[in-house]
Amino acid sequence: MQRRRLAACLTAALVSSAGIPAAIASGSVALTIYHAGDDSLFSGDASGNVDSGYSVVHETRNVDLRGGRQTLRIGGLPASVDPEAVTLGFAGNTGVKILGRRIVLSRGDADSALAGHVGEDVIVAGGNGQVLANGTLLAVDGNGLTVRGGSGSVVVVHDYATVQLQPDSVGGGGSLVLAVDAASGGTRDAQLNYTTSGIGWRAAYAATLAGGSQCRMHFDPQASVANRSGRDYDNATVKLIAGQPNLSQPPRMFMAKAAMAAAPAPEAMPQQRTLGDYRSFTLPGTIDLPDGTVTLTPLYAASDLDCTREYLLEAGGGWQPPKPVLDADFNNNTYQDQPIPATLRFAAPEALPAGTLRASTLDQDGASELLGQGDIPDTPKGKNVNVTLGQSFDLRASRERTAFTADKTAHAMEEAFRITLSNGGDAARTVTVREHPGRWRVWSLISSSEPAKQTPDTLQFAVSVPAHGDAVLDYRVRYTWTAKDE
Repeated sequence: MQRRRLAACLTAALVSSAGIPAAIASGSVALTIYHAGDDSLFSGDASGNVDSGYSVVHETRNVDLRGGRQTLRIGGLPASVDPEAVTLGFAGNTGVKILGRRIVLSRGDADSALAGHVGEDVIVAGGNGQVLANGTLLAVDGNGLTVRGGSGSVVVVHDYATVQLQPDSVGGGGSLVLAVDAASGGTRDAQLNYTTSGIGWRAAYAATLAGGSQCRMHFDPQASVANRSGRDYDNATVKLIAGQPNLSQPPRMFMAKAAMAAAPAPEAMPQQRTLGDYRSFTLPGTIDLPDGTVTLTPLYAASDLDCTREYLLEAGGGWQPPKPVLDADFNNNTYQDQPIPATLRFAAPEALPAGTLRASTLDQDGASELLGQGDIPDTPKGKNVNVTLGQSFDLRASRERTAFTADKTAHAMEEAFRITLSNGGDAARTVTVREHPGRWRVWSLISSSEPAKQTPDTLQFAVSVPAHGDAVLDYRVRYTWTAKDE
């Protein structure tokens, strides 16, 4: 069989077939899209399944009915639709009763994509452009396409190259089949609602750091919306939900090639509201979300912010043992020439939904170069954001234990460490050294070469390291306990 190609324009008019009236998309569609944290949904190669993401879709369909009992087929459902969440209702007293419904699911192949267009007028052509069939598509299966022509004759086409649909035809491989009883014929407005995976969003933050000794950055928050549902959505009203609601959905797979689509900047920013325990961002106007794309649109207006570059060196954790640890080799944690992580910190100028921050700066040749990227959790306005950008090339640290004594009779022990910091860069750096004395919960700082901030389980030092130079931090702690603690 020749390779098949499906040629279609999306969001459209379905035509009525003999015996099966079809629904017509009125062009009104609204999507409520929930936050998605799965990187595969936003990946450029889509090498894995992209069954994550969650969206509630509301579409207005214009339905052409005749009086009496009949079967109504509504196509254009996405490949990732949740069949148990598909509903259709008629507004007002329309005299239409829904007697039963069935969801015809997409299989994710070319035949399944065509199955969503059963009931439409099509033109089927061969490889040389010759028209093989012209009429209403009745069925799509392993035997080929079944088409009823204008004279009422039925043709089954096996080998074909293209299938031309009506202009503005609704894409999607699934369909809703309804048994209905209409008191009278005519055109009715119907509200089609369903949920689907394969659509999700997250925030994409761009931070361009200025040069110089002061930390300033240009902060550009964007919403990144991925659509891999198997269906295009054009001129859609979009509402984004920020937060982490509990979402349950059946597992699905849909493979697609993703393309980056930058949406035109809207005249206004999204309107933010509280929605229960979450936040909603309603995008201004309408937006196109083609299948197999990731679309970027502004979340807030870009702004210039103060920031702080931090270099944090941390040893140990907050764990405290149930009794004093006198083993000399416990928690020694020595190392040599270890790189020091570089962190960017700033106060959230607005409520920031979870997403990825990419930090860059301008090089001497004027090119914008990446400094690193990291995840931002949901962050309320005014709270600090900390993003680890990577390992500093010029900053290194070495740690050694310089003393340890334990006197079980006196219920006391002492331990000392030396931390050597080196800076190969052209500018001085301040390194935050955070230590966690972990041999016992009762301890005190006996001596240190730098001032320290203390909490019940933390020692923190700010050590200035000169350009092309070294700095040394020495400190000693003393642990004490009683006989009942042993």
